[in-house]
Amino acid sequence: MTVAPEVLAGRHVLLVVSGGIAAYKSANLARALLRAGASVQALLTAAAGKFVGPATFEGLTGRHVPLDVFSDTGQVPHIHLAREADVAVFAPTTANLIAKLAVGIADDLVTSTALMLDCPIVVAPAMHTEMWRHAATQANVATLRRRGVRIVGPDDGPLAAGDVGEGRLAEESAIVDAVRAAVGPSDSPLAGRRVIVSAGGTREPIDPVRFVGNRSSGKMGYALAREAARRGGRVDLVAAPNHLDDPVGVRVHHVETAEQMRSVIVSLVDDADVVMKAAAVADFRPAQYSDRKIKKDSGDLAQIKLVENPDILAELGARKAGRVLVGFAAETDLAEDHGREKLRRKGLDLIVVNRVDMADAGFSVDTNRAVLIRADGGRREVPLTTKDRLAGVVCDEVEELLAQR
Repeated sequence: MTVAPEVLAGRHVLLVVSGGIAAYKSANLARALLRAGASVQALLTAAAGKFVGPATFEGLTGRHVPLDVFSDTGQVPHIHLAREADVAVFAPTTANLIAKLAVGIADDLVTSTALMLDCPIVVAPAMHTEMWRHAATQANVATLRRRGVRIVGPDDGPLAAGDVGEGRLAEESAIVDAVRAAVGPSDSPLAGRRVIVSAGGTREPIDPVRFVGNRSSGKMGYALAREAARRGGRVDLVAAPNHLDDPVGVRVHHVETAEQMRSVIVSLVDDADVVMKAAAVADFRPAQYSDRKIKKDSGDLAQIKLVENPDILAELGARKAGRVLVGFAAETDLAEDHGREKLRRKGLDLIVVNRVDMADAGFSVDTNRAVLIRADGGRREVPLTTKDRLAGVVCDEVEELLAQR
C-alpha cells in the first residue's frame, strides 16, 4: 500500500495563541505540527501569556517567540513572521481576536502580523457559548469565511467556570487536519481550485409538518468534500438536511429545497473549477404550500398536485465554461446504459453510477459500489468499498480531467 506523503513536511506554520483558558492546549498542538514534519513559529497575544508562557513554545519549537513589534526593530518582526509562513493557524482564537481579524485592526505584533499574511489561514475559535453565538461574533466569522479563512469548531463540551456548551476548542486532530487541508498537496491539480459539492436529499414542504423527500443521507457528498479539501481544494459544500458534522476546512451552505440548492450553486458556479453533484434532488415539489397543517381526513393530502423542480445538473451542463462537471446516478442496478445516456444528455465529464438498493451499499451506510464513466470513453469499476475511498477514486478521475486541460 502506498502511503500518502505528509503535506506538512517542510512547511512553516505560524501558530498564533490568544488569551483563553484553552491556550494551554496549543502546546500540544505545536508538538503535533512538529511531529507532522512542520517547523513551527509561535506567536502569543499579551493575554495568552497570562495562561502559558513563551518559554514553553521556545522549548518545544526551538524558535524564539517575539513579544512585541519593537522586540527586533532591525528585522521588523511582523513582516518577517508573515512572509516566512506557509500557513497560519490561530488556536485558540478569542472573540476579541476574531473581531480584530475581521475588521483589520493592527495594534500589536499579533494583529500586525495577521494583516501582513498572504498564506492560507486556519482559525479555531474558543470562548463561552454566549460570546460565540453573539450576533457580532457570528458576523465577524462570516466575514472571515468569505475571505477564505478556514474555521474549525468550536465543539460542544466543558468550558471555563464549570460551564458546558458550544465554544470548546476543536480537537487537536481536527485542527491539524484543517492545517493540512489548507496547505494541500502541492502536486495535486485540485490544490487551490474552487470546488462545489452538493450532498444530501432535498425536502419539498407540503405543510409545516410534511414534505416530499428521499432517503439520501449526504454521506457520499460529505466524503467528496472532505477529500477535495484534503487535496488542497477550496471547497463549498451545498448540503440538504442531514445529521452529519460539517467537514473541517470546508465552507458549508445549508439548504432545504431544490430551488434553494439551485440558488446557492448558481451564485457560486462562475468562480468554480469543479462541480460534483452528489445530492439527491427531489424531481418534484408540491405546487402549493399550506402554511397550516393539512388534516388527513380533509382529503386534500390525496390530491396534492406536483410540479417539476429545476434540473440543476442539466443547467450546469449547459453553462460549463470549461469547468469539470461530475454527476451521480443512483440506481437499483449498475445500469451503465442509463448512466451513459445521462452523461451525454446533461453535458457531464464524469458520471458515477452507484447502487442504492443493497444492505451494504447506497443510502445511510458507509460503503458503496459504483461504475465511473467518462465522456472521453473511460470506464472504471469500483467494487464494494467505503464512501471515503470511493471519494478518493472520484477525485483521482477529476484530477486527471483537470490535468488534461
